[in-house]
Amino acid sequence: MTATLDRITRVEISSVTLPLPTAISDAKVLTGRQKPMTEVAVLFAEITTASGLEGIGFSYSKRAGGPGQYAHAREIAPVLIGEDPSDIAKIWDKLVWAGASVGRSGLSVQAIAAFDVALWDLKAKRAGLPLAKLLGAHRDSVRCYNTSGGFLHAPIGEVVERAAESVAGGIGGIKIKVGHPDNAVDLARVSAVREEIGDGAALMVDANQQWDRPTARRMCRALEPLNLVWIEEPLDAYDFEGHAALASNFDTPIATGEMLTSAAEHRELIRAGGADVVQPDAPRVGGITQFLKVMSLADDRNLQLAPHFAMEIHIHLAAAYAREPWVEHFEWLDPLFGEHLRIESGRMHLSPRPGLGVTISDQARAWTVARHEVRA
Repeated sequence: MTATLDRITRVEISSVTLPLPTAISDAKVLTGRQKPMTEVAVLFAEITTASGLEGIGFSYSKRAGGPGQYAHAREIAPVLIGEDPSDIAKIWDKLVWAGASVGRSGLSVQAIAAFDVALWDLKAKRAGLPLAKLLGAHRDSVRCYNTSGGFLHAPIGEVVERAAESVAGGIGGIKIKVGHPDNAVDLARVSAVREEIGDGAALMVDANQQWDRPTARRMCRALEPLNLVWIEEPLDAYDFEGHAALASNFDTPIATGEMLTSAAEHRELIRAGGADVVQPDAPRVGGITQFLKVMSLADDRNLQLAPHFAMEIHIHLAAAYAREPWVEHFEWLDPLFGEHLRIESGRMHLSPRPGLGVTISDQARAWTVARHEVRA
């Protein structure tokens, strides 16, 4: 039997501005470091081959960087033309070297991520498999928790109400934001949610890097009795040693990693012992190719995995992790896709559709602010 080879003949990228119904504030806003978030910039990549197959991928940016991602993607997109779409690792290297002068992390690889995800989507579609099955799934569903109802701009009554609704609706856990300038406010909010959902329900908190080391120690100690699944980003994302000290001194697991933008950075975090729960983000580290490297590093150290955001991608990657992971539920991206993931009994379920299992919606097309196409 002769192997099937193919070539990339067309690449289309589009920049989509997704408006959020409510301005979102976390601790970074309360400390004055960022403005409230009102939109998400999404970079879509659509790759077509000579045989007529098509892969869809995306990356994203919050608050700033969307136009930069799009500009970089437009500049390097011609590198894909004529390549065999199955040579994903080779193509990733070609793309990163095409823009090597701006580095191998950050915005440059976040632009590459959209192409990389599209290539994995295409490869799974060629095989007629959901992406998780192509990678080698350990499970058909993953524990999921909700974050979108627990931001600091919302009054505590609303946060408690939404937490209760989410648990009743089948969500497996609740994460709320902390990092308020008044630590007592944080403790009151977390205690109120714990009381509402009960001691047996999964509850996480996220400080979004806004504590210094003494504050983080005090807060980790104060939060210990509340039986949290983890405390997320208590310190600056690059304070690996500080996170390691917290992880070794407290029973509550420490989670971090979402802000890191390369597999190399995750390697240093893991080497330092800075996380009990590793939280890589495939669009931020450069796509699925790089995420799989992070996953291997985490598995080698017997760490927990809880990918950040982008559940449409991360459900597949989490399903392929050896240890029972978590995946983060955000409904924010729902309008961008024609299909939605099923959540039931605390778990997010894989779609039986091939690839990522999603198509770009008409609404996403309507929100497109820039588009570029490259053909053979």
